[in-house]
Amino acid sequence: MSLVERYLLRTTTVAFLAGLAALTGVIWITQALRQIDLLTSKGQTILIFLTMTALALPSLIGVIAPVALFAGVLYTLNKLNGDSELVVIAAAGVSPARLLRPFALISALVFSIVAMIYIQVQPWSFGALQNLTSFVQADFISNFARPGSFSNLQFGFVFHYRERTPDGALRGVFMQDRRDLDHISTYIAEAGKTFEKDGESYLQLTKGVLLRPQSAGDSAIVSFDDYTIDLSQFMLAVNPIKRPRERSTLELMRPTSKDESDPAMAGHIRSELLDRLASPLYALVAGLIGFAALGEPRTTRQGRGLAIGGAILAFVVVRGLGITATTLSIGVPGAAPFVWAIPALACVGTLAYIFRRRLAGGAFRRGALKPA
Repeated sequence: MSLVERYLLRTTTVAFLAGLAALTGVIWITQALRQIDLLTSKGQTILIFLTMTALALPSLIGVIAPVALFAGVLYTLNKLNGDSELVVIAAAGVSPARLLRPFALISALVFSIVAMIYIQVQPWSFGALQNLTSFVQADFISNFARPGSFSNLQFGFVFHYRERTPDGALRGVFMQDRRDLDHISTYIAEAGKTFEKDGESYLQLTKGVLLRPQSAGDSAIVSFDDYTIDLSQFMLAVNPIKRPRERSTLELMRPTSKDESDPAMAGHIRSELLDRLASPLYALVAGLIGFAALGEPRTTRQGRGLAIGGAILAFVVVRGLGITATTLSIGVPGAAPFVWAIPALACVGTLAYIFRRRLAGGAFRRGALKPA
């Protein structure tokens, strides 16, 4: 690699990394603000908060990386044009192929990183995030309920306690489960204490009553000195069927017969698999469109705003068409080939535009075209 190519590669890489860090930081902050209730209402530690927000980063980087590369290529070429460096490079006899090589190299590197994220890292992060979310909800008394307030873990389930003693015991416990209106249960106790056994959470109530209505206007009241409740019965049921985005790529390629028998699930699996395999191609699309827009040397009198605007519009249109095709493939299997075709055709068309003069010159030499 020549000195010029190394200079172009270094400048583009720095611009790409800066753009990636800035965009990821901004979006990460917006996502983190949505999880801030982990620290406030659910009483989680800062470590749990950072872990949950960090697990969302791979999916963010997978989407942001092509955009950051696109911005980095535009910035580098615009800077080179503004400093008349591209004019000097072209005057020195550097061909478009050699000029494209450093940009193609960084595009290939970003493609590899995004492919690894989509195929391997992102499914793992979604699965880990789901497991961590279940862990946060598991001990709702320690992590969710606050003394003196009526906490709604989910619709129809209310928990309250007056205060917590230094040894962790609860005073003035009230708990009501109205999720099934035909079997409403209300627990009132003077004291309670949570403990774990065999990985399960239990609540031991002391000196209280259990109210269970038997019919309209009639209730069964049971007094107790000690009553132990398995808290897992009040948790949200965990769906044993993993969502497509939480499955590994190999699992998406080998769906079960149960998945194939459900048209909706089969459509989501197909869409998720196509999205994972086709999304990395947009890193190549981003680099090529950016180079096609500003890769030719321009004088300082020639405006570059129109070229930059056209490149942004082209990239947005191509990415929008890809998202549309991915969404349509859920219910329309015939749309699946377009998920691949759109970025592939964009790459081929952009390369043809970049080397259009060389292709036209070859056609003239072969006699296929004759100048007027």
